[in-house]
Amino acid sequence: MPLDGLEQLRALLSGARPPPPFAEATGIRLTEVAHGQAVFIGEPSRRYYNPQGTVHGGWIAGLLDSTMGCAVHSALRPGQSYTTIDMTTGYVRAVVEDTGTLRCEGRLVHMGRRVARAEGKVFDAEGRLVAHGSETCLILEAAPA
Repeated sequence: MPLDGLEQLRALLSGARPPPPFAEATGIRLTEVAHGQAVFIGEPSRRYYNPQGTVHGGWIAGLLDSTMGCAVHSALRPGQSYTTIDMTTGYVRAVVEDTGTLRCEGRLVHMGRRVARAEGKVFDAEGRLVAHGSETCLILEAAPA
């Protein structure tokens, strides 16, 4: 019997399912999940630096996309999946290796039959806002057997 989205994410959290390769490559991991909500943490590192000597905005966007996407994922019915079709990211402060662990909180704003919306916020170890975003996801239904 297929699992719903929340059950899939809980299996990931418990270790019953392995983390995706993206998580290993980026140091981003899921730490909390509930229906319509997800929390990820990320460890900034020099390996993600851009030429200006700060963490690349794409890494921060990846943290946001993972979190907002999983907020949507947590509301999927068995057999459904999703893909991000639009994402907006706003950066508030620079991140460097010494910034420490980042915490990203995402929540579902709208879950429709075909489209879902989520928003997310990234905070530094001091609780200060680092970045925020929103995204639209297309809900995909499994092909009939």
